[in-house]
Amino acid sequence: MNTELIYSDASALAELIRTGKMTSVEVVQAHLDRIRAVDPQLNAIVTLNENALDEARAADEALTAGQAVGPFHGVPFTVKDSIDTAGVLTQRGSPIFAGRVPGADATSVARMKAAGGILLAKTNLPEFSYACESDNLLTGTTNNPWNLERTPGGSSGGESAAIAAGLSPIGLGTDLTISVRGPASLTGIVALKPTYGRVPMTGIWPREPRRVWHVGPMARSVRDVALAYSVLNGPDGHDGASVAPHGYDAGTGTSRQLRVGWFVDSGLGPVDPEVAETVRNAAKALEAAGVQVEEVSIPALRADTPLALFYKQHVNELKPAVAAATAGHEDQMYKYTKALMATPLTPVEEYVDVEQAFDRIRDGYAEYFSRYDAVVLPVLPIPAYPHGASEFVVDGQTVDAGHIQSYTVQFNVTGLPALSMRFGTSSEGLPIGVQVAATWHAESTVLHIGGLLEEASAVRDLHPEI
Repeated sequence: MNTELIYSDASALAELIRTGKMTSVEVVQAHLDRIRAVDPQLNAIVTLNENALDEARAADEALTAGQAVGPFHGVPFTVKDSIDTAGVLTQRGSPIFAGRVPGADATSVARMKAAGGILLAKTNLPEFSYACESDNLLTGTTNNPWNLERTPGGSSGGESAAIAAGLSPIGLGTDLTISVRGPASLTGIVALKPTYGRVPMTGIWPREPRRVWHVGPMARSVRDVALAYSVLNGPDGHDGASVAPHGYDAGTGTSRQLRVGWFVDSGLGPVDPEVAETVRNAAKALEAAGVQVEEVSIPALRADTPLALFYKQHVNELKPAVAAATAGHEDQMYKYTKALMATPLTPVEEYVDVEQAFDRIRDGYAEYFSRYDAVVLPVLPIPAYPHGASEFVVDGQTVDAGHIQSYTVQFNVTGLPALSMRFGTSSEGLPIGVQVAATWHAESTVLHIGGLLEEASAVRDLHPEI
């Protein structure tokens, strides 16, 4: 098996194909072989695109004919199974939707294809993307390639496991509170949750709560997620939240010294000491790269706890949507969905209070970003944890498993862009990630800082031995 090929990033594979050093057929076949060899241990892949090799042949013929090609021409990519793929099963992790074949691609999938990408496969998730563990009644449980007894997270856990283990170079996931960034951190890859609305959610279910869902790229390098974002962003005429024009960016550029704050708590709860040390090391690396770095606190996060607020807010929107979609099939719902349906609705007065609290957090970050270009913080409070864990001990404190979302959900309820990338390794040999966020529509700032950290990283070329 060509391990150098399967662990090349998408940008390198595209260059190999464009220059004729490899064919798309060879690249796609290598990843299909890797899936057959490794996925029985991971269970990351739920459906293969049976036409992938034919599409790769067509991509090679297009090059031979001298046709213009896109930035991902001939490169395979994978897609979380909540995202519609024309002619390929999209079952949403549920027996209720077993056998469902969409007639059209989601906007994000269509844009990857338009850039030349070859749909390789669909990846596992929790039922309806509603959990931090990727397991369900239809397609089972996905394992973390760094330790099969640990979870790769959720809800884009199948995607993160596939990319980390070399089954795919790049893919698409969705993010409600944690779902591209958390799995990326648990498996040692890179993921971007763009500003709310930058990538249309058209063709993805569920959509509720509308103001919180995001779709974003996952890969093994910052340059890959940057390239994917460049083709994914912009309005599609269907998603009313996607209004900023393609290519719009509010980043500050690199013409002056950047000012970055960092924190490991700020009222969001306990963090494992190894995670805290990784964030500190990232801050030191940025300082060494010429960035002005300061330890900070975000007062708005201490006044209003984002995760507790989210728990109250989302039920009123997601529960009715799920009830309508599952009517008559309640006996086929998985435990996470059943827990959602058993949760009482939040009284309207309290719901309004939550919305106002979210506005206060947005205001707090607006004030922060008037003084700083970005913030660096943990992605997760701990490294990869065992399947089915209901609680954790974090720095001597016992916390509910929901605490895993405490450092990511703030960027969903505010809509701010945030990047997750590996920057450390635990004493057990597990990846540890850091999170980089910037002001609204400043994806270039997030990606630039991520690139600086990637250059300074001692772990960027590490891969699981599976």
